[in-house]
Amino acid sequence: MPRVGPQPPERPAKTDVEAVVRCYFGLLRAGRIPEAEQLIDHHPVRHVLKALWTGSVEASADGDGDGPSGGSAHDEDEQHLETNPEMNPEMNPDLHVSWLGELDLADFHWGDTGSHVYVEITYRAQIIEVSLGFWVRPTDAGRVVTGPSTYW
Repeated sequence: MPRVGPQPPERPAKTDVEAVVRCYFGLLRAGRIPEAEQLIDHHPVRHVLKALWTGSVEASADGDGDGPSGGSAHDEDEQHLETNPEMNPEMNPDLHVSWLGELDLADFHWGDTGSHVYVEITYRAQIIEVSLGFWVRPTDAGRVVTGPSTYW
């Protein structure tokens, strides 16, 4: 039976969605959190930063031992992450996120339906235990990228 009513907008190409995710992650790495939040339909950033931090610390403990918990800038990052429960850069303009610059995207993994992707993250070229998941969802205005969720 043919579908009656408005049809959902055409799904964007995977490369287009991956480009949005790359842009989001680039903004996040640069500490431009409010801009990253505006790029996609974003869940609160606190859980993302905390998961990336934890994954980085675990990766450095398994690796060379010189992870984000070492060095004065990294110590400041850890202190800010622990003492600012909202992780809101607008409320805390001195939030230092230098360790984010050492993270990068690895492989993208698409679900069977093409509406969900998760991406592996590296810290100093080592894949960490946390991945970020994104969805492509239809809205009245078209399709939007939502997320990220964190996968362990």
